[in-house]
Amino acid sequence: MTKPLVIVGDSMLDVDIEGSATRLSPEAPVPVVDADRVWQRPGGAGLAAVLAARIESGVVLVTAMADDDEGARLTELLSAAGITVVALPMAGTTVCKTRIRASGQSMLRLDHGDGILAGQDLPAEVAEVLSGARAICVADYGHGVSAHPGLRRLLEDVAKRVPLVWDPHPRGAEPVPGCWLVTPNQAEAQQNSAQKLRRRWRARAVSVTLGGRGAAVSTDDGRVTDITVPASLAAGSVRSDTCGAGDRFAVAATLALAEGQATIQAVTEAVCAASRFVATGGAVGVSTPGSIGANGGTSEFTAILGDVAEVRDRLRRRGGRLVATGGCFDLLHTGHVRLLQRARQLGDALVVLLNSDASVRALKGASRPVMAQADRARVLCALACVDAVVIFDETSPEQKLEQLRPDVWVKGGDYAESDLPEASVVRSHGGDIVLLPTIAGYSSSKLIAAMRS
Repeated sequence: MTKPLVIVGDSMLDVDIEGSATRLSPEAPVPVVDADRVWQRPGGAGLAAVLAARIESGVVLVTAMADDDEGARLTELLSAAGITVVALPMAGTTVCKTRIRASGQSMLRLDHGDGILAGQDLPAEVAEVLSGARAICVADYGHGVSAHPGLRRLLEDVAKRVPLVWDPHPRGAEPVPGCWLVTPNQAEAQQNSAQKLRRRWRARAVSVTLGGRGAAVSTDDGRVTDITVPASLAAGSVRSDTCGAGDRFAVAATLALAEGQATIQAVTEAVCAASRFVATGGAVGVSTPGSIGANGGTSEFTAILGDVAEVRDRLRRRGGRLVATGGCFDLLHTGHVRLLQRARQLGDALVVLLNSDASVRALKGASRPVMAQADRARVLCALACVDAVVIFDETSPEQKLEQLRPDVWVKGGDYAESDLPEASVVRSHGGDIVLLPTIAGYSSSKLIAAMRS
């Protein structure tokens, strides 16, 4: 059995409330945000664990948990991601961070909860998990887990045998001696060089992350190496959300070190992984739809599903650029998701025009679709990058586009504009046509054929 990757640190509940801001409050000169959707995800060490679980099976999270509604929701989200939680006692309430966003811009963040690790005794399971780890990543968010004396002794001992990566926090404890890599960002480094921090923390290596400029790495051979973001990833959208980028960096570095890569190789891979994470939507891509005014439970659709005129009017009230794309989306795959994420980055709202079951049969034959239109719509609505879904019966979306009138119509690069009868409709209302490159090797038809064979 493969040894697990273990994440240690402070977890919280992150909430994004998205909506539109088209007017000022009469009580004060502040914008009024009309909330449309809510997204929830584990934050802090919980987010690091979720990101690790997307690429690694058997992830274990050692964290403090509170017995309250937010703690129950956090436990539910972690369990759904396939993460094993070793819970430590918490004094106080679950830390919850709520971002209020309008048209892709953060307007306000509300923090509540005062939870901190309680007690001096560690469950016996903690020592067992750490001693059996393939690698350990400490995600310190300043709420006491990384400061526990007994836990620190265990971590220092384990670092003699397996990779230990420490992502520090200004309000947290200093990394234990012997860390294989410490990953502060520029603000956390507080004007200190990577070399100075490595000596101070007695670490094998320190990588100061520099956002879009990559990272500076000091290793125990005395060298300092600058690692830049590849040009193909540096040209990301200015709308990109960097929330979670540090966690993605630390997790990628931990996994690379666990696979036996040298420090510089591991940090290079981590820079690329964090840059891709930001370019493809950031933490919102691992969020779960929730409902306004509740910590648990979800409505059937958090994106709008319905009449094209209703969709148009509601999204237009938000302001900004309206982007649309369309297709059958029969067995959603990585190529679809990447196209949808990139399409959403072209504007402020994304509408998917979805071929109905009858429309798919007319285009692809009597054996299709394999998923009914309601199920295909549910899957699309659950994606954070999708703001609305409209189902249409025709073989071409021209009639719906005549009503929707998007600013941008997006299709995959396997089409040419001359292949799109709807292009003239979009252009007649001042819209643009954008053809995005597809990812080679992904095809719903091929996946379905392989399954049937």
